[in-house]
Amino acid sequence: MNFRDLAEQNEQWIIEQRRYFHEYPELSLKEVNTTKELGKRLEELGLEPKYFDDITGVMAEIKGGKAGEGAKTVALRADIDALPVEEHTGLEFSSKNAGVMHACGHDCHIAMLLGGVKMLMEKKDELKGNVRILFQPAEEVAVGERAFIERGAVDGVSAIYGTHIWGDFDAPYMSFESGPRMASCDKFTIEIEGSSAHGSAPHLGVDAITTAVHVISEAQEIVSRINDPLNPLVVTFGTITGGQRWNIIPNKVVMDGTVRTMSPEMRKKTDEMLRAIVEHVTAIHGAKGTYKMEYLANPLINRSDDLCRLAEDAAVKLYGEGCLKHLEKMMGSEGFSFYMDEVPGVYGFVGSRDPEKGYTATNHNDCYTVDESLLKRGAAMYAQFAYDFLEENGD
Repeated sequence: MNFRDLAEQNEQWIIEQRRYFHEYPELSLKEVNTTKELGKRLEELGLEPKYFDDITGVMAEIKGGKAGEGAKTVALRADIDALPVEEHTGLEFSSKNAGVMHACGHDCHIAMLLGGVKMLMEKKDELKGNVRILFQPAEEVAVGERAFIERGAVDGVSAIYGTHIWGDFDAPYMSFESGPRMASCDKFTIEIEGSSAHGSAPHLGVDAITTAVHVISEAQEIVSRINDPLNPLVVTFGTITGGQRWNIIPNKVVMDGTVRTMSPEMRKKTDEMLRAIVEHVTAIHGAKGTYKMEYLANPLINRSDDLCRLAEDAAVKLYGEGCLKHLEKMMGSEGFSFYMDEVPGVYGFVGSRDPEKGYTATNHNDCYTVDESLLKRGAAMYAQFAYDFLEENGD
């Protein structure tokens, strides 16, 4: 079975879905209309949507016509939330919700998965297993995946597939490479308490700002002197606030930052070292330090060579050997990693960068958009991967 022709036939419908959801974006955990409209689409396609009382998003399941006892279930996921960005694309279907935009391409993910579902429903009687559909909320704040997992999203699932349309990857190529693909994402908060004194008498106080400078400096040593240079690691201080007035020794500083790495071991070690740096540096300066780390997203690692091979074979079946291209691993993050901590999975990328056509803005940019001819390719991949997985693993 090859879904390329079916994707061509459904292209206009897929584009229409993208345009509707692009026009009405909603922020994380507020995707109320998005959830309602997705449910309607699923019902129109002959499926029974599953909603939740306490969270947005919707699931459904395609029961394969050839699914015998003990048949496998494969899951397909698309994220549905938008970003707090004012859109400046100039599209006729630009966001109608002020200050909210599908700047990360989740409108495309919605349309591609809907297209994949539509095609799979047309071939439902041929499926040798079941397909679970996950339209998941709140990827941008890294809570939607865990909420869906807690509500049974991957219970009984043998494999899960996800994809991202990517503005820094050439169109129309795709990538389903094995190994580390994206980094973990963690947020730390450091508070330093000193004591105030007149700016002319620093010896009578404890300067929280100079103490913070030493903490920041020591933290960079983790990257440059303790971490293996071949292991990607970022320690970034993003905000720092402190001080009361120009002639007063500052008594408090609060700093926020992020740690990114693809190594679970270095992730844990960096956390421990940052905590130790805050404790010891503040003690040396006579200040008091508190440190908190919030683990947001795990590293995204394509650990299953078999599923990567299956995805690559599906892409080649659809669009030939030349459709695949190497994409460097990235220090950005993706909550899909939580699913792959539960079940085997593969996460891929569909390139949307095309300078000749004017598509150069990257994800999260207020001008980010895509050549809509790419959408049918992503939709075909959803359907082809699910179909081929069930063919290969069916009774």
